[in-house]
Amino acid sequence: MKSIDWQLATPQHDHVIDSSLSLFQYQEAPFISLQPRLDASLRRFVALADDAPLLAINGSDTVSVKKDVASILSQLTNKNVQHTESIVAEELLGSYIVTDSGDVQSSVGLFEKHSNGYLIISANAVLSQPTTLLAIRALLAGEDVARVAASKNGFSPKQRFKSSVKLIIVGDRNQLADLDYLDPAFSSSHTMFTEVEMDIRIDTATAPVYLGYVASLVRSAGLPDISAEAIHSFLTAGARVCEEQHFAPLSASWVKALLREAALESNSETIEAKHIDAALEARYYRESYLPNRALDDILDGQVLIQTQGNEVGQVNGLTVIDIPGHPVSYGEPARISCVIHFGDGDVSDVERKAELGGNLHAKGMMIMQAFLSSALNLDEPLPYSASIVFEQSYSEVDGDSASLAELCAFVSALSGYEIKQNIAVTGAVDQFGRVQAVGGLNEKIEGFFYVCAHQGLTGEQGVILPKSNLRHLSLHRDVVDAIKQGKFHIWSVEDVNQALPIITGQAFSGDSDDTILNKIAERIDRLNQHDISESLLDRLKRVLFRD
Repeated sequence: MKSIDWQLATPQHDHVIDSSLSLFQYQEAPFISLQPRLDASLRRFVALADDAPLLAINGSDTVSVKKDVASILSQLTNKNVQHTESIVAEELLGSYIVTDSGDVQSSVGLFEKHSNGYLIISANAVLSQPTTLLAIRALLAGEDVARVAASKNGFSPKQRFKSSVKLIIVGDRNQLADLDYLDPAFSSSHTMFTEVEMDIRIDTATAPVYLGYVASLVRSAGLPDISAEAIHSFLTAGARVCEEQHFAPLSASWVKALLREAALESNSETIEAKHIDAALEARYYRESYLPNRALDDILDGQVLIQTQGNEVGQVNGLTVIDIPGHPVSYGEPARISCVIHFGDGDVSDVERKAELGGNLHAKGMMIMQAFLSSALNLDEPLPYSASIVFEQSYSEVDGDSASLAELCAFVSALSGYEIKQNIAVTGAVDQFGRVQAVGGLNEKIEGFFYVCAHQGLTGEQGVILPKSNLRHLSLHRDVVDAIKQGKFHIWSVEDVNQALPIITGQAFSGDSDDTILNKIAERIDRLNQHDISESLLDRLKRVLFRD
């Protein structure tokens, strides 16, 4: 089966943008032009007036998002619009103190100060002070609430106030879920909900608007123009962040952070593609300590990974490593092995039995076993037992993305056909043998590529992945160049029948006598015959003294 062309390994934007235009030649576009759902929701929120006093917005809890929402809202209403980062109850609800002389001094809070307007706050303002949620609910219901007593110097009746403020709470999905947990009434029918979209599909209609939005961010930050060629590099970097070739991120902070570094590389002159590449490489270098240590362990032989030769029951799987406190995930190959012995048909998932396998991994294993049992079409339990394990894995393994690799190791051990160690495998398998999409493709492929590159590229190495994952590829230029030169390969497959011939050199099923399924059936017959005709002692002699 032919490997994919290099163009499929990286986003192609020639058909959606004008390659003759630099960034500043695009007409500037505001943030709201890329947020039709948010725009419609804010318009409806304003139109409903007192009938909808609370709007929850799912978005990153950042100052820039609140500023953008405030700016949009100010254009829709003549009422006062205010946003705040404060999470202090006294600043939100107001406070009062009683002096030594018995006088009461009050301080007006934001809810009272902007009583007839709009107030935008962070979800953390409520989560950090749960009692604030009760006060907010009372205010929105038209009740009066107490200011916060800032001292206990004397006795005074509580200072109370009312507010008809319309409130907008901004937080990510986890924060909004926590608010709902604290008070189920938070997500009642009286609360409106909408989203700040964090990415956009890039096509001929949206590309000019998106680049106009980027141009407005670049100009406001005082950064230089971006050349037409550099726009391609910028969009490629964005596609990697989104894990979709035809999408780009809308995060203003991401855009500015990348282009500030690129401007540093260009000495504040026009940013070229090489400057964006240099900025990305500098970022990778800063974040590469852990990935490089993992690579060193493989190259030093502390972690055993083969990238050449053939083995029975052993395959290179691909994993993504997430470590708390590390800003990015990184890919690392994992040796998956399977051994077969006489038994009652049990397939032992060592990771699960050792309590190192998550529920999704266990599900993938069971689906893989179900597919193979169905493909063999046996009427009785299999006369073998198998053990499948991630070798040299010392932390939890989860997800079903290794189920195709585990199937390869399983059928290799059953049939005796060798697996090419120069090929790594990722993909999930369903009960019909179809190969399904998985996550973290770019990191997985690059993790295996760099191991191969350091051990020596032979022109035969590569990765098998689901065809449905091709749209997610935005590989590092080192990998793209190697694919272009024929030094590294990517094979996209739709089912097991396409994957196994690539990695074993043998068809999985068919009319030929030497298919994998036929070999497995023959071995099962032999196992059944040995089980009937051989004593345990005879079997041991045969194994111990065979040539």
